[in-house]
Amino acid sequence: MTKDKSYYFCGIGGSGMLPLAMIVRESGATVAGSDRALDQGRLAAKFEWLEAKGVKLFQQDGSGLTNSDQILIASAAIEDSVPDVAKANALGCQRMTRAKLLAAQFNETDHNIAIGGTSGKSTVTGMIGWILAEAGRDPTIMNGAVMKNFVSDDAPFASSRVGNGDLMVSEVDESDGSIALFNPEIAVLNNVSLDHKSLEELRQLFGDFARKARYAVWNVDDAETAALVEGLGLQNAISFGFSKDADLRATDIKEAPLSSSFTLIADGAEYPVTMQVPGRHNIANALSSIAAASAIGVPIKTSVSAMAGFTGLARRFDVVGTANNISVIDDFGHNPDKIAATLKTMKAFSGRIIAFFQPHGFGPIHKMGAELAQVFADILDEEDRVILCDPVYFGGTVDRSIGSNYITDAVRAAGGMAEHIPGRTDCAHHIVDIAEPGDRIVVMGARDDTLSSFAADILERLR
Repeated sequence: MTKDKSYYFCGIGGSGMLPLAMIVRESGATVAGSDRALDQGRLAAKFEWLEAKGVKLFQQDGSGLTNSDQILIASAAIEDSVPDVAKANALGCQRMTRAKLLAAQFNETDHNIAIGGTSGKSTVTGMIGWILAEAGRDPTIMNGAVMKNFVSDDAPFASSRVGNGDLMVSEVDESDGSIALFNPEIAVLNNVSLDHKSLEELRQLFGDFARKARYAVWNVDDAETAALVEGLGLQNAISFGFSKDADLRATDIKEAPLSSSFTLIADGAEYPVTMQVPGRHNIANALSSIAAASAIGVPIKTSVSAMAGFTGLARRFDVVGTANNISVIDDFGHNPDKIAATLKTMKAFSGRIIAFFQPHGFGPIHKMGAELAQVFADILDEEDRVILCDPVYFGGTVDRSIGSNYITDAVRAAGGMAEHIPGRTDCAHHIVDIAEPGDRIVVMGARDDTLSSFAADILERLR
């Protein structure tokens, strides 16, 4: 499908664009691209690596588009005034969204697994991909996060893996409705909760997603998912969770600050499972991954063995380090469910939490600012601290009338300790000033890869 074609990725450094660009390049296509971060001098290491891989990079000024045979891959939301888009239109280039190109790749494979749900998609994609690789199935994996198990000197940004088999694993996105483009053999549905769309829209999207799969793997503990699946009349549904009604369930749960273990009960048999990632949410992720691998023919014993070696994803409860008995954690939490999972994992153990959050845009504050504030207020204690900078913003037209102070005001109104400090650098100074031995600092946010360097900088300052 992609061989011998030429694709130009506008925003090639993005978490969804980069792994797809590498998959497409390995299929035999020519790949080039541009990125606003490259123009702004950010994320140099990532772009140097792309160039070393043979990907030509250009300024985002239209100069990389030179003939009508090139296919422009760009977000559906990007304005026609962006120079790359304007140049592509002038040349008459075909234009595709990232999701359409990914769906075309995915739907052409003989066997495939799609992971959907409001939260946990990237982690479950990484877990399933690792299980399949360890089982010798040589999968192609499309993820939105760097998978630590596949990182090497040659692949420092391993958010994708290209296999030689006929099997593809990919997370799929409901936020733009593109989940509807995918025709999975196995559909994994982690949960259904508020994020980018209304619950009514999500129920329709996820219902269609599960209905057309050969096997649907679903979370029996999530009330929305359970209600949705109950009304679908699915023939081949596999449930997972902590409930005794689940086909694959976890019991004898033991949590540690950086690991977890449990007993898996499936088909009347018991399997001891140990993991290098913490939290009940990751135990649920493991259950869904083992269930999906089982549906495609991997013995449960093999999956359990693989899970012991799963090392997690970058920016998913990623422990940056400890200095002066103060730990710094880098995390992708950005919606109510994700942030709640991270904070609950941390609150299971002693020590004050300093939670820094950079909202991933002004729009999400409009949609779920109240719910985000409630999560902080409900889970954190009066000793904990919540600090927000201004939302991530790299340009473009957006309503900026409601900002981070909306969340901090709501947290304080509910009795919590929250501050809005507009500048991120000023936030770092403040966090270092107030941090004390025994504290845990968590840096949360999405759509901004520089948050990892921000977390590393805080750790360095603490030293």
